[in-house]
Amino acid sequence: MTLSGGLSRPGERDRPIIKFMEIDWTFCLALCLIAGAGALMMFSIAGASWEPWAAKHLVRFGLYFVMMIVLAMIDLRLWFMIAYPVYAVGLLLLVAVELVGDTSLGATRWLSIGGFRFQPSEIMKIGLVLALARYYHGLSADSARMSWRLLVPAVMIAAPVLLVAHQPDLGTAILIASTGLAIVILAGLSWRIIVAGIVAVLAAIPPFILFVLHDYQRNRILTFMDPESDPSGKGYQIMQSKIALGSGGLMGKGFGLGSQSQLNFLPEKQTDFIFATLAEEFGFLGCFSVLFLYGVVIFMALRIASISHSHFGRLAAAGTTATFALYVLINGAMVMGMAPVVGVPMPMLSYGGTVMLTVMIGFGLVQAVRVHRYTEVTSGKGSLM
Repeated sequence: MTLSGGLSRPGERDRPIIKFMEIDWTFCLALCLIAGAGALMMFSIAGASWEPWAAKHLVRFGLYFVMMIVLAMIDLRLWFMIAYPVYAVGLLLLVAVELVGDTSLGATRWLSIGGFRFQPSEIMKIGLVLALARYYHGLSADSARMSWRLLVPAVMIAAPVLLVAHQPDLGTAILIASTGLAIVILAGLSWRIIVAGIVAVLAAIPPFILFVLHDYQRNRILTFMDPESDPSGKGYQIMQSKIALGSGGLMGKGFGLGSQSQLNFLPEKQTDFIFATLAEEFGFLGCFSVLFLYGVVIFMALRIASISHSHFGRLAAAGTTATFALYVLINGAMVMGMAPVVGVPMPMLSYGGTVMLTVMIGFGLVQAVRVHRYTEVTSGKGSLM
């Protein structure tokens, strides 16, 4: 009996060559094109040089791409088994940041272990998706819609969000909270709770801004609302980004000819504001092309989620996709002056190994869901037998 997708007998699904063939290579191509566009922009803003950004960007992507393929081969039941442990390790590391973390530029976000420096909040982005997907895998539709059991995911989301916000890292805290809420909603949360939650959040925003945020975070929001009030100071980033976006026009000024980026007017041109650099040199058409590639990645990842036979696989893939989509949405809005500057990069396009690593691990999970889409995950066990 032949199964859809080219698989025949159940035993053949575990053969490495069959798994390799089941990887979505069109999806992989879209990722390569986005990363290639990022390297192209880094090459341009470095004065037509591979150093200091473009070469490292491509090397990292190549290594992480291989890692993604390896992760795609891992049985979905193993992902299920490690879900809670990964979340627990991520939470413990966030607590360790509070106790012995490295401080830089007024923020304590990093841990140094054996000479290796990393941000535990990146681990939590994957851990929370896995843990929530596992939790909801064993929950009935009625319990997921509205019951006291919703307190468990609420605590699972709130704990890392509060720890990350205290570092402080508002952008990552918003990202983790939004990803968690997306999974809860996708799992079948009642619309009555969703509406009530939106009202509660809107009501909490003013006191949150006034009494909870740090001064520099509050200033970022005020600057976002009126950047022209201090164009050479707090509003400088947004103003320069808008100038770069607007000056590109339809076709852009041309490769290597962006004045804002080439003359160093645009801050963080290789990281947070690389999309503005792209807009200046390649214009609306260049931005549309890259956003189209992002749309392709998001659409294909959601399609992979929809064909999984296990609820865990569907939620894990959809949650990972939500994280990626939120990266794109927040950075795009930030660069266009539609959201405060919160330090969220454009995934795959921006320079930086930590975020790229997190994204590629997530897409390794998405590909694993595709490769093992027929795998039945036993609730509460996740046995490989």
